[in-house]
Amino acid sequence: MILPVVAYGHRALKRMSEDIKKDYDGLDKLIEDMFETMYATNGVGLAAPQINKNIRLFIVDADPFKEKYPEAEGKKRVMINVHILEEEGKEWSFEEGCLSVPDIHEAVMRKPRIRIAYRDENWVAHEEWIDGIVARVIQHEYDHIDGKIFIDRLSSMRKMILKRKLNDISTGNISPKYRMIFPAIKKGRRK
Repeated sequence: MILPVVAYGHRALKRMSEDIKKDYDGLDKLIEDMFETMYATNGVGLAAPQINKNIRLFIVDADPFKEKYPEAEGKKRVMINVHILEEEGKEWSFEEGCLSVPDIHEAVMRKPRIRIAYRDENWVAHEEWIDGIVARVIQHEYDHIDGKIFIDRLSSMRKMILKRKLNDISTGNISPKYRMIFPAIKKGRRK
């Protein structure tokens, strides 16, 4: 089932997410629905807070980047109870977008290499180093489970320039190509 995506300004995007247990109710179906939603919206990652669930779960599939970044091929993952343990290297800029912030793409600086611990969909524990574009996609999704979005990494000046667009997103004054959940607005306006 394709799930609605939470829009910029929604409280779920600002909350710190919590670890879950192996017996989390409906986990397999949730993961299946998240992949269906991500592919239907042309995303390369989707974090649980983006579908209004503040749990430490996200999915990634970096395959769309494989032409330019060969290391992205076959990098489809389910990451549960994710924790970045280390980041290293000289930060590099890359234009990022987000399903929760439609039609805005901005250059974001991130480290090129991370060491990460997580559990996969079979509850197998992993700890590994990940590099390049795949590390970037993971860091972007990781921000979501820590209550951040890529806009938070922009300069104050850049945020000021984007203020009107961000306001339009948070008030539902947009026409996205997929279903979205907009923040509740006072005085009976859009929810």
